[in-house]
Amino acid sequence: MAITLPPDYKPTDMEEFMNPLQTEYFRKRLLDWREQLLKESNGTISTLREHTSSAADIADRASVESDRALELRTRDRARKLINKINDALRRVEDGSYGYCEKTSAPIGVRRLEARPIATLSIEAQEMHERTERQYRGD
Repeated sequence: MAITLPPDYKPTDMEEFMNPLQTEYFRKRLLDWREQLLKESNGTISTLREHTSSAADIADRASVESDRALELRTRDRARKLINKINDALRRVEDGSYGYCEKTSAPIGVRRLEARPIATLSIEAQEMHERTERQYRGD
């Protein structure tokens, strides 16, 4: 059964967490985000193909190589983000989206609005970061 979102719908803490409207809202948001990233990635590929010529000047070549390296790093970040979005979409499908993978507690609407791919509640994320800092020696 397809859910149709009202055009002005925004999830709130006042409604049941991950009700069908909220679930559809975040699913659509994740799909739109992934589509945007894929379009940008395709643009990067086109740009890299267009600028394959070698510049005669060493400074120009260095500039082109630097730009290319930045584009590739950006594309790699986007690829990793797309994988996280795909994981979030799988969680939407299996019903676990929006719930902390450590505690199973609701992550919360505001956190999901800020970071739709979040897998940890704020408390679990803070604990994870404290543990990381201890092991890194910060």
